[in-house]
Parts: sequence; structure tokens; C-alpha cells
Amino acid sequence: MKSDYSQTAPAKTTGTTGTASYAPQQSQQICYLSGNEAEVHPLDMALQNHIAKLTGGISPASVTLAVMDWAMHLALSPGKQLELMNLVQKQIASWPELLAPALLGKTSEQSAIHPSVSDSRFADAGWSNWPFNAFSQYFLQRQEFWQKATTGIRGVTAHHENVVNFMSRQLLDMMSPSNMPWANPEVIAATKASAGKNLITGATHWMQDNGIEYSPPGIDTGKHSNEQLAYQPGRDVAVTEGKVVFRNHLIELIQYTPQTTQVYAEPLLIVPSWIMKYYILDLSPHNSMVRFLVNQGHTVFMISWKNPGKEDRDLSMQDYLDSGLFSALAEVGRLSRHKFVHTVGYCLGGTLLAIGAAALASGHAEDFRSDLPKIQSVNLLAAQTDFSEPGELGLFIDESQIAMLDAQMWEQGYLTGEQMTGSFQLLNSRDLIWSKIMREYQLGTRNSPNDLMSWNADTTRMPYRMHSEYLKHLFLHNDLAEGRYEVHGHAVALNNIRVPMYVVGTVRDHVSPWRSVYKIHLLCDAPIDFVLASGGHNAGIVSEPGHAHRTYQHLASDKRGEFYQQADDWLHAAATEEGSWWVHWQAWLASHSSAKQIKALPVPDQQLGVAPGIYVFEK
Repeated sequence: MKSDYSQTAPAKTTGTTGTASYAPQQSQQICYLSGNEAEVHPLDMALQNHIAKLTGGISPASVTLAVMDWAMHLALSPGKQLELMNLVQKQIASWPELLAPALLGKTSEQSAIHPSVSDSRFADAGWSNWPFNAFSQYFLQRQEFWQKATTGIRGVTAHHENVVNFMSRQLLDMMSPSNMPWANPEVIAATKASAGKNLITGATHWMQDNGIEYSPPGIDTGKHSNEQLAYQPGRDVAVTEGKVVFRNHLIELIQYTPQTTQVYAEPLLIVPSWIMKYYILDLSPHNSMVRFLVNQGHTVFMISWKNPGKEDRDLSMQDYLDSGLFSALAEVGRLSRHKFVHTVGYCLGGTLLAIGAAALASGHAEDFRSDLPKIQSVNLLAAQTDFSEPGELGLFIDESQIAMLDAQMWEQGYLTGEQMTGSFQLLNSRDLIWSKIMREYQLGTRNSPNDLMSWNADTTRMPYRMHSEYLKHLFLHNDLAEGRYEVHGHAVALNNIRVPMYVVGTVRDHVSPWRSVYKIHLLCDAPIDFVLASGGHNAGIVSEPGHAHRTYQHLASDKRGEFYQQADDWLHAAATEEGSWWVHWQAWLASHSSAKQIKALPVPDQQLGVAPGIYVFEK
């Protein structure tokens, strides 16, 4: 892939430990461009960096353009304006019914007006009583108005429509009566029942979350420290037995100890996303994917990514391929002494795996790596390869927004985990921000942490250059799907992949929407088994056997046909199975492995320590 920076990057040097370091003299002036190939003046970056600090990384220009596009086209749409006026008149006509209990002096009686059953914020029975039902109905009317006002206006670009609609939802969610303790019957009832104890507990929760340590006497705050994870790697999670068998400046490679006397001949390499720590795939013993695979007779290798710092600002996507995926593949082949390897990629790790597999399947692979084993299968878990419809993350993707994000990372050399987490929380602010505030700060309750929540709090950073390239070449320009993405100077095509593929999407995935994941069918002629699992981006993948209420959908081979099926047609034809998709996947892996199993060998001791290694503990 072409490098996109305005000045020559500092030379990278490798010491005896294999840790990359960079000459610092020019590092803060390197600008990885988000748009046209032009030199960026450091003064421009400095100003935009300060603006990004004030706006939380949101581009004022991007928002302004979206609002102007929407407002100008709405002004030129008298028919749409008439629809909105009729809606307002209809809503106003219902107000006497909302106010009737007060006007008739019957506020203590049960009202005939009930809040929306589809909105969980108003699920408490208290919202059926006046005046709370009037509060909720008026709010829902405003919500209906702005939903109609910000959508369906002829001439507005789809991206600008989505941005304006998203902004209106954010502002409305902020002003919901459920967020206001004096207007929320659930909070009022809890305050009366506890004589205000819930508010004291909630205030203590707020202080703890903002680094103010205080525990009032006689109050159980359910205290948890943001600095101390409830589930510690190596103690509670990431405890599957294994050893670190390789380490460089970017990855550790973990090989897990066999739990069966005979194993499948082909080892299995897992490439997790580096947005978060690898151990989402090795959580507690009962829901560890790694442990499940090892117990089924697979020899499992896992990449654990280094948490980059400021000195790693110049790590690129090419580095993640060369020092990450390709280095790990080479070691798996060397250690297992087998010529074929099953590969698994999760989220961004799956996108990297698809890029690498396409590069190795091209006619140029011998130019840059000739020491790698062959790929037996490609398994993509909640991983996108076509970014034309990336879901709600697309709200933050345009030239102006990526330029602002570049400026935000320019000074510190990386994107922090907190900044990434903030973006994901905005996408579902109703549940992840406002409902949480109501529960923890007003009701004074804390959810008991579980292993997945603890993992989610164990954030990582993203190197400046890599993240800029990733957003520009994949999200913004969709280079991978359109055949422009380059590896070592050569464009790669996913259509070059010929090995069998097992692709998993999840029903409620806001990060990698399953219909976007499904588009791999349009990009690759390899045999693809597609599975749609219940749950979201994380919980849908961590779906161990025995987990209640888990289902998955798949299409039997005799029903796929030889022609492409649209996603909705596939969904209509797919059979729904109760239970974990892991069982179906393991049977697929077994059917695509050598029939004859081999004797399991002990993990070699490379004097690099035991699992989970050291990179997983980096903060």
C-alpha cells in the first residue's frame, strides 16, 4: 500500500531485543494525509489538533456541511414542510388528552395514555401515571417529528442525512425525561423508598468514576476501580495453558498446550483485532473459544498484539501484515512442521487476514515472503471486507472528519482507547450513556461486572499512521473491495483467494453489520459457508455451547445453488438452529482438515514465558 505522509518518516531501527524504535527529531511533523496527496503545514495540524481537543474529535466543518445540506433542501421542499405541519397539528390535537387529568382534577387516577412499549426508557409502571405519561408522550412526539424532519428529503446526500438524523437523536436522547430525576417516576420512587440513599450512592459512583475516592459510611456503593480490572488476565481470564513461542516488536505468538493425545494435522492461527486485547477469545474457562478448540483436538496459536505508544506512531498497515500476520504464519509453519494452516481472523484482524490471504494468493507472493505455509482455510468472524456500507461507524467517515482525526492523533502519536470507546458509546448513547447515568447515578445501582465487561474496559491504542491508513484506504475509499489496496506495491484482489471460507456475521452488530460482512460473496469466488449468529459484535462471537438463548442461522449446502443470493434472500432461506455456532464451526473445521490425526506434541519452551505473555498487560 502506498505511504501517505508529507515528509520522510524517521528511520526505524531494531535493537537486540527486536523492539522497534524511531528517531524522534521529525516525528511530530509527519502528517498522514486523509485526502489528496499534498503537503500539510504543521501550523494547520496544530490548529486542527486544538479544535479536535475542544470538539472531542468531531469536525465542525463536517457537521456544518451536513446541516447546511439538510436545511437548504428542506427549505426547497414545500411538500415536506406541509407534511411536518400536518404532523405537528395532529400532535397538538392530542395535548388536551394529555392534560385532561390535571384539568379535571383526576391526576391520581390511572390514565388511558400509556408510553411506548418499544422504548425501554419508559418500561417502568410509573410512566403510566400522570404527569409522567404526559412527559413521555410529549417527548416521543418530538422524537417522531425530528425523525421525519431529518429523513426523506429529496436531494440531501445519504451521508449528510445520516449525520443530521444522528445529531437530532443525540440531542433528543440527552433531553429525555427519563434522564431527569425529578421527572422520572422510577427515580422518585427509589428516592422515597430509600430516604434519598440512592442519590448519595449515585453521587459516590460519580466521584469514583471521576477519580475521587470516597465511600460514605453505611453506604454500599458496589465500588469498583477503573484502574483495577475485575477480571485479571492470567488469573481470571486468559488462563488457557500455553507458552509464548515467538516475540517481536509488534506481536507475541502463543501456542496452547494440547488437551488430547491426538490432534488434527493442520494447526489453527487466530488473528484477533488490535483495537482490543486478544483475550476476548480466551475469556473465562467456560466461555473460552481457545479452550473449546483445544479440547476438540486443534493445535491453536494466538497473536497477542503490543499496545503501541508514542514511539510506535509510524507503524503502518504493512507493518501489521509483515511483522504481525506473516511473521506469525512463518512461526506456526516452522513450529508445527506442517505445510498447511487454518487461519481465523476476528473483526479488524479478519480484515487483515483477508488482505494477507489475497496477497499470498497473488502471483507476487514470492517477491516478499517465500517461507510461509499454505493457508488451508480462511475463517472470518464479524470482519468486513467491503466498507461501502459500514453501518453507523460511517457517520464518522468523510474527508473532513478523517482530517480532524488525523489532527487529533498528530501530537500524541496514537488514538487512545478512551477516544475509541467514546465513539462506540455515541453510536448507542441511549443505553451506554444516558441509561447508565440513570441507573448508576440516580438509582444508585451498579451492574455486577462480568468477564466481557472487564475485557471491554481493558482498552488499547491505535498507532497514528496505521489508523490513518486504515480509515482512508478501507472505510473512506473502500480500496480493498475495489481492487486498489496495495501490499508491497502490488494491488491485491480478494477474488484470488480460492481456499474454503467460513464467515460469521452477528444479528445486532453495529461495528461490522452482517449485511456488510455478507458482501464477501460478491468479492470472492471461493466456497463460502456463511453463518449468522444471534447477539452483537462481541457477545455474538463469544457464544459457547450451553449459553442460554443462543441461536444461529446457516444454509445447507444443497440449498445454496450456484448463483449469488442477496442477503435478504439468504436470510429467508436459512435454517435457524438452537445453540452455539461454535459446534457447527468445529465440525466444518474437522471436515476441512486431514482425515488422519497425528500425535499431539508438547509446546516447545522458547524461554519467552507462559501464556498470556507480557504484551497483554501493557497499559
